[in-house]
Amino acid sequence: MSTVTVLRPATDADISELVSLNNAAIPAVPDTPADDMSELLGAASLALVAVDAETPARPLGFVVALEGGEDWEGENYAWFEERGLDHLYVDRIVVGEGARGRGIGQLFYDAVFDAARTAGHDVVTCEVNLDPPNPGSMRFHGRLGFSERGQQLTKGGDVLVAKLAADVREAGSRRPVAA
Repeated sequence: MSTVTVLRPATDADISELVSLNNAAIPAVPDTPADDMSELLGAASLALVAVDAETPARPLGFVVALEGGEDWEGENYAWFEERGLDHLYVDRIVVGEGARGRGIGQLFYDAVFDAARTAGHDVVTCEVNLDPPNPGSMRFHGRLGFSERGQQLTKGGDVLVAKLAADVREAGSRRPVAA
């Protein structure tokens, strides 16, 4: 019997699980203690967790996105803000190792693009590590219609990221339909 994956809003009760999922995905995402995760969720315009319908209290992954124009100090977010984009910024998307390959990333991005369209944004933005490399994420984002808009050294020069954006209007027609 297959398990049904559903999305629900992230809550403060999820923070411990989100920190565990997040920190298991390092170096693809930054190390994030509980206080910082709580602050990130508080700033987010979209914060969702994926869960099995039978166990809705146990997140399998999460996505956090912020509206452009927010007072958020992240260096990756600031890079897009400096370019004056009308965007919804994906701060992070994490899928737990045991839940990969189930289409959860696609579900998250379906929700992100829907939120961006509803808010009238032009693009969805994010970054993906180039060094240390994350080729799987680059391929995944390419399939969703993201293209590179630039690169930036972050974390004091330790991490090189590709700055990606996908046009909200075009992305809907290029994304595969979730089954």
